[in-house]
Amino acid sequence: MLFATTIFLLFFLPATIGSYYIEKSFFGNRFRNIVLLLFSYLFYAYGAAEFVFILFFSTVSDYLIGLALRESKYHRKWWVGISTILNLGLITYFKYANFLVTEITSWIAAMGVDAPQDWVAVALPIGISFFTFQKMSYIIDIYRRQAEPITRFVDFALYVAMFPQLIAGPIVRFKDIAVQLELRAETWERFYLGAMRFCWGLSKKVFIADACGQIADAVFELNMGALDTKSAWLGAAAYTLQIYFDFSAYSDMAIGLARLFGFELRENFNRPYAAVSMTDFWRRWHISLSTWFRDYLYIPLGGNRKGTARTAFNLLLVFTLCGLWHGANWTFVAWGLYHGFFLGIERLTGLRKLPQHRWMVPRRAVIFLLVMFGWVLFRSENIASAIGFMQTMVVPSDLALAFDVYEVLHHRNILFMAIAAAGTLGASRLPTIEDIMRCEGPLRAFVSMVLLFIMLPYCAGTMMAGGSHPFIYFRF
Repeated sequence: MLFATTIFLLFFLPATIGSYYIEKSFFGNRFRNIVLLLFSYLFYAYGAAEFVFILFFSTVSDYLIGLALRESKYHRKWWVGISTILNLGLITYFKYANFLVTEITSWIAAMGVDAPQDWVAVALPIGISFFTFQKMSYIIDIYRRQAEPITRFVDFALYVAMFPQLIAGPIVRFKDIAVQLELRAETWERFYLGAMRFCWGLSKKVFIADACGQIADAVFELNMGALDTKSAWLGAAAYTLQIYFDFSAYSDMAIGLARLFGFELRENFNRPYAAVSMTDFWRRWHISLSTWFRDYLYIPLGGNRKGTARTAFNLLLVFTLCGLWHGANWTFVAWGLYHGFFLGIERLTGLRKLPQHRWMVPRRAVIFLLVMFGWVLFRSENIASAIGFMQTMVVPSDLALAFDVYEVLHHRNILFMAIAAAGTLGASRLPTIEDIMRCEGPLRAFVSMVLLFIMLPYCAGTMMAGGSHPFIYFRF
């Protein structure tokens, strides 16, 4: 089930809120986690019923291993190893088996040997990349004695499967939410802020991300013979804006939905296109993922404490795996290496240490262009297509605008793409929806009315007409 669908907005969400607060009224929070957990499993089962057992099995496994870590004094590494093998084994099989079989089959065929043809493609369980990393952080934090294991299975299962962040993050650290699982307080103010944040995210998705996505899809689906320089730059810019507004919209909606039930999740984005270095970009982009790799892989590998060569190696390894985490395709690996390379260059040259305000405008422009070229790798179907697309961007050519592209360049899409560009490339610090909603006064009231009485009905109407696209990170 997706947030930007009528069944979620008109049926699932009201039923969940109603059941949750009815329980609160009659039983005083005694069963609130059970209610939320049941609806979270229903949310998951709606789109992937065949994988509910996988989610449940992996949850039970890590719950028991967490308890074993608390009791064990001499075999703690064994328990962590078992959890790691189970989690990585599941994600490797479901996410990378098809890719590995395809690659091995092509290598065998290249050697002139007939490869077996009876492989049945493995379907990918939605959200597996996100809930796997959440469970791994839980076990590692217990092993490091940075957290105590949950004794109630319902609480742990809710931590893993809570529907606002289940299928596309943000990746929630157990230590950030452990206390809230038992002691959170639902208030009218928190509910109001959550509802406004959800409406804001939904509006970003339907108005801006989908408008940019129509343009990006039209360009990237062109064959190379119909692609020229202006179309390539248009497509790259559109996708650069789409992926930010699409994914940050999902994070906004997840944070808002969690707030409806008393939870406070950490922010996942902080104006990434205002970055003045690649290092700065990764402090602002998909923060829950970048900090996960930092804390559970980069620092344990030695971080930057073992010399320049080792630091460069660690960065390349971490970002190769970061790219691979996004999907089983060489384009994602290349995207990860691309970012790891520039991060290594910044460390070697000392550019990452420049003061934030020094040459801010040209540095922002350079980083934005580098990130844009990286998104071409990320969006392309294969490496050859990415190279051809980027070559068209830098080698001038001029063809008549393809009809498929012309068709999506109508006033609505152009307007919202322009708004997206102005919002991301403008001042480095602009008021956020959080800033506005937390300030009492006429501005808050005005924005609330616009969100509730203009944007929300428009979004609902668009979804009913089938005009909303799936979230990009839904497939990761």
